[in-house]
Amino acid sequence: QVQLVESGGGLVQAGGSLRLSCAASGRTFSPYNMGWFRQAPGKQREVVAGITNGYKTSYADSVKGRFTISRDNAKKTVYLQMNSLKSEETAVYYCAAGVAVGPGTQYTYWGQGTQVTVSS
Repeated sequence: QVQLVESGGGLVQAGGSLRLSCAASGRTFSPYNMGWFRQAPGKQREVVAGITNGYKTSYADSVKGRFTISRDNAKKTVYLQMNSLKSEETAVYYCAAGVAVGPGTQYTYWGQGTQVTVSS
């Protein structure tokens, strides 16, 4: 069992930056692939970024060059640095932990989410 708690959300102006954190507790953190997702009102949840247990990263096309995912296994924490934020990126941001299944990740554990509001 892994418990995930996100923090760092808030209100920011368009063009600004935020750094989200996701702290894990429970079982060992390092074997898990980690991901960040977001869900805007009235829209489906979408993947934002992922980082494998081998530190390989991936990003949605819409955030490439602006967002950076990283992890600190000693602190059992994954981060999402978000720069040049846009108003349409207002959403609840979730982190998730999972294991590799084929070329992808099966996410099993989810946090409660943190609200990010980008004002235009």
